[in-house]
Formats: sequence, C-alpha cells, structure tokens
Amino acid sequence: MKNWSETKEERRERKARERPGPPTVLTPNPKIETTSNPKNYVVCLKWGTKYSAEYVNKLYNMVKRNLTINYEFVCFTEDKKGIDPTIRVEPLPSLSVSGWWYKPWFLSNELPIKGTLLFLDLDVVVFNNIDYLFTYKPEKNFCIIRDFNRHVRTQWDRMNSSVFRTHIGSQQQIYEQFKLSTPATIRRFQGDQDFMYKHIKDFSFWPDDWIQSYKWEMRSKKDLGIVNGKRNFIKHGFPTVKETTSIAVFHGDPNPSICQDTWVKERWI
Repeated sequence: MKNWSETKEERRERKARERPGPPTVLTPNPKIETTSNPKNYVVCLKWGTKYSAEYVNKLYNMVKRNLTINYEFVCFTEDKKGIDPTIRVEPLPSLSVSGWWYKPWFLSNELPIKGTLLFLDLDVVVFNNIDYLFTYKPEKNFCIIRDFNRHVRTQWDRMNSSVFRTHIGSQQQIYEQFKLSTPATIRRFQGDQDFMYKHIKDFSFWPDDWIQSYKWEMRSKKDLGIVNGKRNFIKHGFPTVKETTSIAVFHGDPNPSICQDTWVKERWI
C-alpha cells in the first residue's frame, strides 16, 4: 500500500532499500559525476585581468534570475579572488595558452563535470529566460551563435563562441586536434571560434533573434565613437529589443561595465 505521508525522496530511498543486492548510492559526491545521471551546467571562463570578479558575480546573478531548469553555475579560473563564495570555482588546466584559447578545452572530456554545458562569455547581459538554450535541439551535440557579421551579410555562416552548448566530451576529437598542434593553431586562426568553425562539422546555430549583438543589432554602429579614450556609444540610447531575445553580447568595446545606457545598467546587476 502506498504511504501518502512519504515524500518523493523518502519513497525513492525506501524502494532502493527494498531492492535485492547491494545498497544503491542515492546521493553521490557532487565531485564524482557520471553520465548515468547527467546534469546541466552554466559555465564561464575568467583568465587574467581583462575581466574582474564583478563580471563573474553579475553573470551568476543574471543567470539565476533567468534560468528555471535545474543547473549548476561553475566558473573556471586561475584566480578566484573576489568571486562570490556561493559560486562553484574550478581551476583551469595547465595549458600554454591564454584568454579565449582556453575555450577548446571546454570541448574535451577532461572537465570535472559531466552532462550538458552551456558556455557564456563574461561580457554578456542575460535579461530574459534562457531555458530554451538547453531544450533547443537536444539531439545536437553542439549549438552556437551565428557570427554577428550576419547583420550585413545575410548568408554569413561563421561562428561566434560567446554562447555555445555541448554535451561534455562529445567533441573530444576536436580538442585532441587542438592539443596536437596548439602553437600552430594559435598562429593560423584569429580566435577559438575560427578553429571551431573549421573542425566542428555537426552543429546547429541558435536562432539569430535569441542572442543579439548589442552594438550592431540592438544599437547601431553609427552610434559608436571614442569617448574618454575608449570606443563607446557617443550618446546614451535605448536598444531595439526583439520579443524573443534573451542575451545581449558585448563583443569588443564597449563592455557592459563602461556602457552608460540605462537599459544596460538596469540589467547588468
């Protein structure tokens, strides 16, 4: 007879005890993760001093406000100083690379996490629900942004790696290629996204409306100039925001921290 006073967790544990054979481990150490119980992760990369811990903390807050499925936020960095202590921090591997050239490592099976990974650059503003970035084409092992040159070249099919999703370890062969000739790869390609475009053949682009360039698609290039020695918007303005857009990407300058638009200040928090 069903015991209606039991919680779901209590019922699961009771049924596990009643099964013949050795006891089932119901609550594994979170550091020991297997593909038999895949999880969702939102991860970011902080290397060097270009972006402060403030970027990590604000990205964590924005994701927390706009993602409702079960997930864990993980920051990979060589310097955790100033990062919110509630954020899981993992070390970067010892590679002879810097900056964005750590991104190919996120394609490997060497990460201390197993499941589905959604990578977000630090210089983005997440302002609407992003659940669909996990649920979109779940059969695809790799989804990524169509590069923002699309705004002037409609058939442009290159990648922008500010946001991508992968099933962890599914692109191990791509990472192996990167490891075999890292110095030559860095000399040959302008950035990690060009390397990915060259080698990843089975992928899907996110719908363009979901993730937009703030300075090219939500604002306009003609609004940019040099302000206090840095590239920025000459005048404060308001972006054009499509109903289906959830992430604004700040590739290049200005970054969210120096953009003076009220719309950005109200959301990059």
